[in-house]
This record gives sequence, C-alpha cells and structure tokens, in this order.
Amino acid sequence: MPPRLNTLTAVCRNLTIRSRPLAQWPAQPCIAVAAPRTITTTPSQTRNQNKPNVKELSRTTKRWSSTTSSSEGQLETTSAENEAALSQLQMVAYGLNPFDVSVEGHKYGLPELPIPSEMHMKHRYNPVVDQITRLLMQDGKLSKAQRDMAIILNYLRTSPPPKLNPARPLLPGAPPASHLPLDPVLYLTLAIDSVAPLIRVRALKGMAGGGFSLDVPVPLAARQRRRIAFQWILDVVNKKKSKGSGRTMFPHRVAEEIVAVVEGRSGVWDKRQQLHKAGTTARANLNSPNLRRKRKSF
Repeated sequence: MPPRLNTLTAVCRNLTIRSRPLAQWPAQPCIAVAAPRTITTTPSQTRNQNKPNVKELSRTTKRWSSTTSSSEGQLETTSAENEAALSQLQMVAYGLNPFDVSVEGHKYGLPELPIPSEMHMKHRYNPVVDQITRLLMQDGKLSKAQRDMAIILNYLRTSPPPKLNPARPLLPGAPPASHLPLDPVLYLTLAIDSVAPLIRVRALKGMAGGGFSLDVPVPLAARQRRRIAFQWILDVVNKKKSKGSGRTMFPHRVAEEIVAVVEGRSGVWDKRQQLHKAGTTARANLNSPNLRRKRKSF
C-alpha cells in the first residue's frame, strides 16, 4: 500500500505566516505616589484636633463673603449696563437721540405743556368729521359710517376743482377752488358751514293771543348749524334716484351733493334762503308785549 499523506500538514508547510504588528499605545505619564506617612499624635493633640479652629473659620468666611459679594456686584453692574445699551439701541431704532435730555426715560419724549385739548383720545378726530360721521350712522353701526366718511373724503380729494357760483358765495376767507381738493376735510367743512343757517324760527304757543303761536327767531350754535345743514343735504340725497345697490353708492351720492353745494347747484341753498326770510319776518315779534311780560317774569 502507498504511504498515507497528511494533506493538512502539507498545505500548512507551504504557507508563510506573517505576524500582525502590535498597536502602539500612547505612553502614559508616570504618576508618583507618595508613601504614606505615619503620624504619631499625643492624647492632648487628639483633643485639640476635635475642636474647630475659630480664627481659621472666621478668615475663611470673610474671604468667601468678599468673593461672592464682588462677583454679585460685577453681575449687577454688567446686567445694568446691558439694559442701558439695549434701551439706547431701541431709541436709535425709533429715530431718537438716546443722549437727548428731553427724551431721557421716555419713549417719545415729553409733551409740551399745557397739553392741547385735541390730544385727548376721544377728541383725536376733527370735530366736523366726527359730527358728520355720527349723523351718517344708522342702527348704531359706527364702523360703517366711518367707512362711508372715508369714501366721501376720498371722493372730494380725487374730484376736479369745483366751479364756484358768484351768486351763491362761500364763507369769506375761503381758499381758491383749485386748493379745495388738496384738503378734503376743509372742503367738507366749507361746504357745510357755507350752507348752514344762522337762526331757527321758534314758535311760542299762545304768545300771540287767542291761542295763536308767536314765531321768534333764535340764534344757533356752530354744532346746531352744521347738524341742520347736513340733515338738509341728507334729505336731498335720499330723494335722489339710486344709482345702484353697491356699498359705495350712498357715500358717492353724498359727496356729489357736497360738490353741488360748493358749486351752488344744490337745493339746500333755497332752504337756507327761505329760513332766513322767515327769520327776518319774525324779527318784528321780538317787541311783542306778551313776550316782554314773559321776559320780566323770568
């Protein structure tokens, strides 16, 4: 028989085995360990060690308190400086001078004294615009009336200059017609004040004798005059034919009537003239004996 061959041994003889290099670890620093000391103490020293050293404790407490107080003071001063710097930057962002004495401690500076009446929040609007807006209001809808007033003012601002009628002049001292669209609030005020009546005729019952009333002219205040004039304008607007059902139709008709008042084409001028004629006629009743007796009784 042929001799047995160990195949595994034959294969391993032909292989070359290469050893892997060892990983190089960083060298660790040597730490020297001190040898323990043997301390011999006497019984008296052991008793003293158990007692706290008052002087050393007081010194340590003083050092700790001084260190904490100094650190807290530095933090407080740093936070205060940061707040001051941030407030100055905020003032610069609003366009103010942070080093101005008049605005120190205030966002927009101090107001001038005495404070005018129009600085009040409830009186921040023009009095004529505010009154006419209230007269435009229906069913308590103030926001709708304000929107209508804004549309009216915008219509007056964008409309061409009116053509004035010399037969029906405006108030004395009025600006030229070409300047009116530049200031719609003045435009509105001038139209209402020009057509507003100066008086109203009051009927005193039984003062003429025989149960008849006595007509007497009574002067009106500025707000009363404007209220009557704008009510006349609203009466004319409501009688006109509607141009549509849009939300801008009513304010446009009011604005057109205001332009017609300035140009002298509105029928409100006739109402004013008739009222003034009636007041001139009733002026003679001021010397009535019955009226004189009533004045003396008061």
